[in-house]
Amino acid sequence: MRRGRCTTVALAFLAAVIVGGCTAAAGNAFDSAKDEISALAPKDAKTEAAPAMKQLSIDRITILPLVGDPPQGGTPLAQGATDAITAELYSQATLAGGWQVIPLDDVNQALQNLPPSTPADLEGNAFALGRLVAADGVLFGTVERYQERVGIDDSDAKPAAVTFALKFMDMTTKQVVWTSKFSKTQKGFQQSLTSLVNFVQKEGRWIHAQEVAEVGVEQSVADLHRHLTFVADSKHFETGTYGQLKSGQQRYNQSMGKAGKY
Repeated sequence: MRRGRCTTVALAFLAAVIVGGCTAAAGNAFDSAKDEISALAPKDAKTEAAPAMKQLSIDRITILPLVGDPPQGGTPLAQGATDAITAELYSQATLAGGWQVIPLDDVNQALQNLPPSTPADLEGNAFALGRLVAADGVLFGTVERYQERVGIDDSDAKPAAVTFALKFMDMTTKQVVWTSKFSKTQKGFQQSLTSLVNFVQKEGRWIHAQEVAEVGVEQSVADLHRHLTFVADSKHFETGTYGQLKSGQQRYNQSMGKAGKY
């Protein structure tokens, strides 16, 4: 049943693309297919929340910049990978509202009093940072894989792939009360409904690693947000070094010496 619906929607999308948007009907068909396929997209972020989260009252959170943790012998992370995902975390967390996200300027200043973060001492540094900036909770994590898509032909292309893990620490108990693991390798849309979703959402082009990461960050932050109780329901639009409302993709492009969006 699901496969049949997916096939119907996919054909509607392909028909709209072939027509090329020359008519209003083609545009409507494209939009309709895009909406239906998006609704079918599975969630790739795997999250777990401790029962204690229901008792937490959160006002201020801080984000410890993510650190690289590629598997031994694995492919090195693309340049700027941890910065790009950290920046996207700031953007998504700030836009979510309800909590105050401590600006990255303040975080960077506090980090000058701490040793550099590594995967081995990440929880210790997260707690120390939380104390220095008077946060109620700390979001931190690692990036294990971040590679760009190489090639156009679906049969021999190297796909975009992203893997990262996030944790949220309650400063009152010093306990990790929430985790998220996101791992996604882009496949050809003949193999995967999700890849067809992405292809449609990007209007007929393959996505890049940062766009894969954005999906994981959005899903993760939304899940964390729904598990927490907030002291005040307001949005705090604070801009630190990154300019938190600027997209992670733009910051990633800048770190790679590129201008504008792909």
